[in-house]
Amino acid sequence: MSVADRLPLVVERDDGLRLRLLSGLEFDRRQLAIIAVTLVLLLLLPDIVSIVGLSFPFILKGLTFGIAALGVNLLLRHTQLVSFGHAAFFGAGAYATAVMASYGGVESGLLLLLGAALVGTLTAVFIGFLVAGHREIYFALLTLAFGQLMFAIVIGSQFFNFDDGLSVRVDGARASLLGIDRALGVGSAGYRVLLYYGILVILLGLLLLTWRIVNSPFGKTLDAIGQNDLRAEFIGIPVKRHIWTVFILSGLYGGIGGGLFALLQPHIRPQGTLHVLISGELLLMALVGGFQTILGPIIGGVIIIYLLDLARFQADYYNALAGIILVAVVLFFPQGLLGSTDQMRSGARQIREDPSVVGTWAKALGARAAGGVRNGIASTKHLLFGGD
Repeated sequence: MSVADRLPLVVERDDGLRLRLLSGLEFDRRQLAIIAVTLVLLLLLPDIVSIVGLSFPFILKGLTFGIAALGVNLLLRHTQLVSFGHAAFFGAGAYATAVMASYGGVESGLLLLLGAALVGTLTAVFIGFLVAGHREIYFALLTLAFGQLMFAIVIGSQFFNFDDGLSVRVDGARASLLGIDRALGVGSAGYRVLLYYGILVILLGLLLLTWRIVNSPFGKTLDAIGQNDLRAEFIGIPVKRHIWTVFILSGLYGGIGGGLFALLQPHIRPQGTLHVLISGELLLMALVGGFQTILGPIIGGVIIIYLLDLARFQADYYNALAGIILVAVVLFFPQGLLGSTDQMRSGARQIREDPSVVGTWAKALGARAAGGVRNGIASTKHLLFGGD
């Protein structure tokens, strides 16, 4: 009897044995080794961060934003629709947590997170129904409008305490993490470590869910809609219903991310959860990490939040850093950091073989930038004065 017969999870392929976790999800020995090392590093991350001297709270915050960016990416990657209003779902999740804690006295972190996920999803159900029938710039502007509408409602409402926001703590106590934090009697640092492991479990679950969606018939249908929605409608695909569905899923991710973010904070304010810049940052995270990949938005979330939070203490106009990062990614890594790994390896190999190639790349980049400036000037003249 072969190993594959004794272990149902092991399958034989032409290139050797593979471990099959789910249908279509198989790993060879090299991939399993990489996964094992990655999991060990993730488990030891709190200790690694303290040794290296990085800010652990920044990384935790980046992970929560990365989860919301994963929802943005789910919509962008398949339907090719750009949302400028996903802060609505992130903020809805965060404020749902704060409302339950401030007005309901809910202390259970699990209940707070479930409430955040529910409110984020319901918000997406309503907004998605109104925007799913629109495409391209109209879709983007409508999502922007609804996001700004929610921001205006919250900042002008006494129930949400205007722009001062709401507390996420009940009588000064942090939300309970299944009672583990209180049983161990941990302080702030220990609480963040426990919350990190909770975020890690949720993140792995959402990544697996994303993988299933991407590789399901539903995901392939979304790809067809993104390639040509009119043709997809002609062959019988209910385009609006599919876009509405993926929009709701995207809102679920945003609500979960917002809820986890709220658990990290003592207080929630509209500027840090519902502002239009938050929507822009979520989209930027997907682009920087690589929107054609599943892990890209998570990596982009950690990088963007870490850099912006560091820059916050160094400069007044720290948000300009987001624009600089976007320009750099578009020019040098158009597929995002994770999506450009093959390109980076190829570039490093070329530099080792012929260092003078850097000069050639610089000239090509300069020509591309000059061409972009000329096109921008021509477009502006045409817009302002008309004619050729």
